[in-house]
Amino acid sequence: MNDTPGFRPLYRQVYEIVVRRLAQGEWRPGEALPSESNLAKELGVSQGTVRKVFDALTAEKVLERHQGKGTFIAENTQERAQFRFFRLARPGGKRLTPALGNETIRVRAARAPERARLDLGREARVVEIDRVRLLEGIPAIREFIVLPADLYPGIEKTPELPNSLYSLYQAKFGVTIMTTHEELSAELATAEDHRAIGIAVGAPILVIDRLALCLPERKAEWRLSRIRSDNLVYAITLT
Repeated sequence: MNDTPGFRPLYRQVYEIVVRRLAQGEWRPGEALPSESNLAKELGVSQGTVRKVFDALTAEKVLERHQGKGTFIAENTQERAQFRFFRLARPGGKRLTPALGNETIRVRAARAPERARLDLGREARVVEIDRVRLLEGIPAIREFIVLPADLYPGIEKTPELPNSLYSLYQAKFGVTIMTTHEELSAELATAEDHRAIGIAVGAPILVIDRLALCLPERKAEWRLSRIRSDNLVYAITLT
């Protein structure tokens, strides 16, 4: 593919070209990108412009630099995805690693709220994943996940979904989750929550509404997590 920057700001043009190539799978997770000088020559821009784009994508965790080796596509391994996207901890900061409990997966027609949330057409189909995650052996999280079916063809046939789905999205379907937007709220536990994670009906429950975007900024997942709030906190460090 021979991309040529157009008439938008130069940095933004090069950024979009690189992101589009990543989304199209021209470079695979773990693979080295061309050097800054080679890519700059190919695109007809300065090496400084390419370096600025690489710096931005590195800050966004899409790329990673290895001293003396080059710039590589970041891999959403189980461990890395868990560290980056899972924020539950014990009060005081002890990080927790979830394990999988029961889960169901099916493909169906998208409902109106899902079409609106994921920017889908009227005839779109979605993959619905309903699962429980355990913390230290105790059911603690009930997750309801909706995916655009066209992004993940055949995912419902996966024998066993991994703990961190983002590694599966990237490795099998070429979908790299780039950013997530989360809204936290407090609700009261329902009878369904009680059956899934054992929390008393009417007890406080933490709800995380997450929208995940992939390259190039397409809405790739809508996830609602309902979490026991006894002895759990949402922990994040701001710098």
